[in-house]
Amino acid sequence: MFAYDAEKLIAELSEILKKNVSTETWVWLKEKGDTINAGNISQLNTAFAATPRKTGKNAVRLSSGQEEKIRSIRKNLNIRDWSIDRVSRMWLLLQLPATEKTTYITSIENLFRSAEMNELVALYSSLPVLAYPEAWKHRCTEGIRNNIGLVLESVMCENPYPSENLDEGAWNQLVLKALFTEKPIHKIIGIEERANQHLANTISDYAHERWAAHRTIHPQLWRSVGKFINAAIFPDIERIAYSENSIEREAAMLACSQSSFRPAQELLNKNPQMKTLIEKGEITWNKLAEKAI
Repeated sequence: MFAYDAEKLIAELSEILKKNVSTETWVWLKEKGDTINAGNISQLNTAFAATPRKTGKNAVRLSSGQEEKIRSIRKNLNIRDWSIDRVSRMWLLLQLPATEKTTYITSIENLFRSAEMNELVALYSSLPVLAYPEAWKHRCTEGIRNNIGLVLESVMCENPYPSENLDEGAWNQLVLKALFTEKPIHKIIGIEERANQHLANTISDYAHERWAAHRTIHPQLWRSVGKFINAAIFPDIERIAYSENSIEREAAMLACSQSSFRPAQELLNKNPQMKTLIEKGEITWNKLAEKAI
């Protein structure tokens, strides 16, 4: 049902909630959670909607040890920048019994259908912890089509579900939507691991359109291209390698460092100082993202 140890995550989140809400609020959450766990599905809908009024919307306080423990339980799960109501809503979802697959899926789908913006953020953020991961692929692709910024970010950024579950077409749609809507690409989990030739070709076409319109291109765009540089794409890399913009030049060299295409390797070798910095980890895609902000 679950792709990780859900009981361990519930226990860890419970400890976090106890330290972030009042005793009265924790008693309320626990009562609702026990009722939901006992099979009273209507209480999930009621509690999910009422949560912010009970918990407030302050940022959750976490120790570095708690962050690491959560990631050790559910790989790549990061709640560091979440609000306390968002964490509480995920905790409530985890109280829902998963033994009956149809009832479980229907109950959560009903929440999606009636959700307002912040509820959608909590629901999409919780996709990685839900039971029956394969059941949420369509819902995830629906999230990619959403045009509300915060909802889009909850699907795209710091969310391990898409890279683990989407097929290539849906994954490419996510990356391209992030480009078009100027979301922080460096926060997309799996951005390099899920790179593919079709996406690289589409990004190259997108770059040409931007250049033709005399518009700039985000350097992180090339993060999904490096492994797939070929004769058609290489001129794009050459262009940014000789850019007046130092960040674009670094992006070109990072892309070349990921490539097995001989001209790309030769171009990198012509820049030995930058090659050395890349090998030492002093130039990385994440550090490049910090410069570009």
